[in-house]
Amino acid sequence: MSSSSDILLDNSSLSKADQLFFKLETYLALLGGITIFLLVLLAVFNILGRWFFSLPVTGYIDWVEQSMAVFAFFGIAYCQRLGGHIRMDIVVSVLKGRILWLSEFVSTLLMLIISLALVYGSYLHFLRAYQNGDSSMDISLPIWPAKLVVPFALSVLSVRLILQLWGYFRAFKQNAQNPVAVPLIEDAATQAAKEAATVSLGTEEKNL
Repeated sequence: MSSSSDILLDNSSLSKADQLFFKLETYLALLGGITIFLLVLLAVFNILGRWFFSLPVTGYIDWVEQSMAVFAFFGIAYCQRLGGHIRMDIVVSVLKGRILWLSEFVSTLLMLIISLALVYGSYLHFLRAYQNGDSSMDISLPIWPAKLVVPFALSVLSVRLILQLWGYFRAFKQNAQNPVAVPLIEDAATQAAKEAATVSLGTEEKNL
């Protein structure tokens, strides 16, 4: 398994498109994090209200259920851009040059096809909920906004995958050693060194 956060940049159109789209992905990931923080506060208010005043937050479960789609899906494209999703790379890690970029292109293309199918299916699911006026059990919150999050987030992921396909095709064509706009695979030693550096930095800050 591997993950990577090394994304090289240059002045090409691909790199500029990658950096511009990464801003959107970052904002969405931030929104997902803010949602988690708000849910933590909601849980605290719910517990304290129940204990001290016998007044739990009305529709607490409904709010949690609606919010789960946001933090579960809004960071998926951000993670894909950084190569942070868990994957098995026993074979890929030993490939080099055009063979490596071809294999990455094919796997990314398969992910794109699956993502587009999920966009279509989840959009129909949202549309059905919107047309039927589906709502939550407790306080009758409309369900369609949460269901709309799924095709939207998967559409963002699809655009990211298209950009990575562009990057892998460019790398294959140029037989590039260090292509831009795609996550580069790190070996175990490099990952361990980066983790050690992060821990050391944290220790130094505490000592200060």
